[in-house]
Amino acid sequence: MYKSILLTIDINDPASWERALPAALELCRDCGAKLHVLTVVPTYRMPIVEGFFPPDFEKKAIRKTGEALKTLLDSLLPDDRHAEAHVRVGVVHSEILSAIKSIGADMVIMASHPPDRMRDFLIGSNADRVVRNSPVSVLVVR
Repeated sequence: MYKSILLTIDINDPASWERALPAALELCRDCGAKLHVLTVVPTYRMPIVEGFFPPDFEKKAIRKTGEALKTLLDSLLPDDRHAEAHVRVGVVHSEILSAIKSIGADMVIMASHPPDRMRDFLIGSNADRVVRNSPVSVLVVR
């Protein structure tokens, strides 16, 4: 049914993978699908904010995040499972939507944090934005 499953996680928040990773592994096993795991280093979107960081900050953030993602996957994945790790930089929901196309994912699995009314009112949730705009099925795990 599915050939390529994209699991999105926040490398700094265990709640983003504690329930979603087992669901992704089960679906991959049942469907014989390849698992891709994506984490996004968010941008600050404002030049004035970026000016407070050293020029090589983005490169270092990508490298350290990639290392942390690899370490995390090595510790969580069973020996008989493999996942391709992806690190992107940008606006989280936009990068997820872009990754769906570039990876060729036909299913996205992501966790959703408990609702925070003020945050959702002001900016909305990444899960909500992905669900509304995704060209493929999205499984939101709570």
